Amino acid sequence: MSFADLGLSDELLRAVGDTGYTEPTPIQASAIPPVLMMRDIIGIAQTGTGKTASFVLPMIDILAHGRSRARMPRSLILEPTRELAAQVAENFETYGKYHKLSMALLIGGVQMGDQVKALEKGVDVLIATPGRLMDLFGRGKILLTGCSMLVIDEADRMLDMGFIPDIEEICTKLPAQRQTLLFSATMPAPIKKLADRFLNNPKTIEVARPASTNINITQWVVPVKGPSFEKRKALRALLGQEEVRTAIIFCNRKTTVRELNKSLKQHGFASGEIHGDMDQPARLAELERFKKGDVNILVASDVAARGLDVKGVSHVFNYDAPWHPDDYVHRIGRTGRGGATGVAYTFVGPDDAENIENIEKLTGQTIARIADVPEAPAEEAPRRERSGRRRERVAEAAPRVEPREEAPRRERPRRDRDERPRAQERERARAPVVVEAADDGGWNGPVPDFLHVGLRY
Repeated sequence: MSFADLGLSDELLRAVGDTGYTEPTPIQASAIPPVLMMRDIIGIAQTGTGKTASFVLPMIDILAHGRSRARMPRSLILEPTRELAAQVAENFETYGKYHKLSMALLIGGVQMGDQVKALEKGVDVLIATPGRLMDLFGRGKILLTGCSMLVIDEADRMLDMGFIPDIEEICTKLPAQRQTLLFSATMPAPIKKLADRFLNNPKTIEVARPASTNINITQWVVPVKGPSFEKRKALRALLGQEEVRTAIIFCNRKTTVRELNKSLKQHGFASGEIHGDMDQPARLAELERFKKGDVNILVASDVAARGLDVKGVSHVFNYDAPWHPDDYVHRIGRTGRGGATGVAYTFVGPDDAENIENIEKLTGQTIARIADVPEAPAEEAPRRERSGRRRERVAEAAPRVEPREEAPRRERPRRDRDERPRAQERERARAPVVVEAADDGGWNGPVPDFLHVGLRY
């Protein structure tokens, strides 16, 4: 099957052809025709299956007929993170370049004034995170009564982040007669309840078992028993393999992201970082460096796990085993995308046994353990672990320096140096000795006559 068989317009087929894609993925082949027929859709697909294009492509053709009005977007796409919203916006720019559709991006970390100006001009497509959308709606800057198409993307992630109440409120402000598309990697009970309430006779499309991992990804567990510097040593060894071209390393904490990126740079790796403490321009700039190849390693927190779509990521490393099993599926889904193959390593220490068990239970598969990790240059242990023989080790490691022959020093004649203190002693001998008695509070006047006593010679 080709894209031409899906009923897309010639302009859209031309834009798709410019990207180099010739055949649709299973989710695209199954979802695009019913979306073009204005059906509500529930798409259950794991990350990396091309589901973004499965709603972007038909939306462009649907919205090609019509006109936007000020502060009244014609369609709305809800995304859980700023990165994923920006990624969807890039897809619209790529596939909609032969259409005259306007688009606005409502995300946090960006000045609200520019976003309001775009809305006042009128937009065909509004891509937003729930928090910023509710903020602007509360300020009276946006009206949703003219929105005829709604997309709820990454619904299970919305649930994890606590956005379901916001989504329910947003849905109540949209016209009852609309087309709604809901996409999720998993279908927990709250998402099923949301779909039953706000979707009208939806067509369910499932291209993979819920919570299953991509069969194109080779998965490994790397057992680590030592302290943190031993884990970093094992990571550097795996990163040093020739087949590692580009890699994303996921950590559970933002502090770990910063520390690990600093350590990798010190060992000569071209790495960058992205986490929640960075403002939006800085995060987008770091992502751009990674996409361009200025750095080939990106250390990230889970804020980026669902928002990255970079072609050619060969490896994913879970430096920390994820706390939530669902995050594992989304993390490793950054590789093996679009039919390519990939490799995922997960480091597991003594405290991670329960995490990996939950992951294997969710995915229904046992992840193979790697027995031997290639050797990497040793990393200096923390200072507190080197207290015993610190001086001896430093002395042994210090390079031996041969003594250097120096020019003879010019010395003064001995007479000048020896006679100077003697002359000072003679001067002190000639000076009168003055003894100052301490004041004891007694008589200090003239001596009385009765104290004058003759002296015997």
